[in-house]
Amino acid sequence: MSAEQPQSPVEQASLPSRSATLHSTGTNLTRQTSASDDEGLVGDDTSETTRLLLERLRAWKHLCGYLEDYVEATAKVQKSQAKDYEKVLKTINNPLKEGHHFHPGPGGVTGMFDNLRKNTQAISTVYLETEKNLKKSVLPTLEHLHKEIKTKSKEISSGTSKLTKAVDKARTATQKHVELLGQYAAVYDAGPHNKIEPSHDPYVLRRGVTYRLNKQITEENNSRRDILAVQDGFQQFEAHIIQTIHQAMDSFFGFMGALSDKQRALYGDMVSSAQKVPLDFEWTRFVQRSEGVLIDPDSPPRTLASVPFPNQDHPATLPRIEGTLERKSRAVIRGYQSAHYVVTPARYLHEFKDTDDLQRDPAPELSLYLPDCQLSALDGVKFVIKGKDVSGGKVTNAFHTTSELQFKAPTPNDAEAWWRAIKAAIDGHRPSPPAEPAAEPAAATPTEPEKAKEDELEKTEPEKDKETKA
Repeated sequence: MSAEQPQSPVEQASLPSRSATLHSTGTNLTRQTSASDDEGLVGDDTSETTRLLLERLRAWKHLCGYLEDYVEATAKVQKSQAKDYEKVLKTINNPLKEGHHFHPGPGGVTGMFDNLRKNTQAISTVYLETEKNLKKSVLPTLEHLHKEIKTKSKEISSGTSKLTKAVDKARTATQKHVELLGQYAAVYDAGPHNKIEPSHDPYVLRRGVTYRLNKQITEENNSRRDILAVQDGFQQFEAHIIQTIHQAMDSFFGFMGALSDKQRALYGDMVSSAQKVPLDFEWTRFVQRSEGVLIDPDSPPRTLASVPFPNQDHPATLPRIEGTLERKSRAVIRGYQSAHYVVTPARYLHEFKDTDDLQRDPAPELSLYLPDCQLSALDGVKFVIKGKDVSGGKVTNAFHTTSELQFKAPTPNDAEAWWRAIKAAIDGHRPSPPAEPAAEPAAATPTEPEKAKEDELEKTEPEKDKETKA
């Protein structure tokens, strides 16, 4: 087996440190968000942890290669005199490649290699039988360990690649939707009465950010969990490496025991040095030196509630009123059907199947742009809105016709609250933003300016009805 000189892309003595990443894909935004606003959107970059662990595996692979080279060279020079053992000494480079990964003092693998150099220098003669036994017993153990380390490295590299792609894809989707929310929140700020496409309603966009951010956090937590499992398994794997080295060195010592008392004493010292390395000696000190790069197993995973995003509480995202209403189906047999409705500051009445923003992207089932609609007088718990559904795309909207939609609220008070909020949206009133979100979304109370306006409208409503009947 020829001496291998493994190369590593990292030759520096210092370890890499973790740095947060921030992606930005938008260029033509009317509303800018600062980097501090977006920092919470992106979790820890686990790719540095993966690179560090892969580099550590390369260090162990090279260490195993050094031992293979050492034993093989020892077997080859059994026929030679003491001067030939200088060739064996050359197989153990000083310093070791990636040597900064190991404890520099005595007690670890660095001290073990120092001991190998010292005792190898003292060996003067070797026999052919010893050469044969070394090649048949010791070398296969180390070669098998070398292959195990390579296989472990390939498994980690291929596994983390898929996780990284999934996390990057989810982060990109979240960032694009956050920037889209910022753009149309700025459009709303520029002119509250400007008509905004229903798909760009800041309320809908904000819920879309919540949906994508939840997917991103799920991917990040999955990636973190898997990489943390790999990291936690490193101590056991390294213990296996050192234990295998113990076994190889024990076998090595047994064959060399047939030599002179001096040779036995020298090789015994080599094995003793290797066996004094505790199974967790190198890993424990590696964790201490890499505290800022490795994942802290005690840190909690991220949750949706702990990750705010820009414009999360923007006035355009807070509903004027929302809750459950019943709408009469166009099919006579089906009668009234319940759904979740909301009147947004952008003056849309949206219908949703439910209030779940996590399982699917919250797209409205029905959208009415209230300034283009007509509202009937309140009849107990019922009222009628005449307008056109604009929830589809631009092409489908062109073929939509105006319809009369009949609604029914749970109670007269709820019906009055809904009627006032819809009337205010049709008339173009912009209520003051509430101090806190309402605890119960089933009904909301109109603002004082709206109430005064609507009281005046109610006073004149009977006179208009009399004129209509006349």
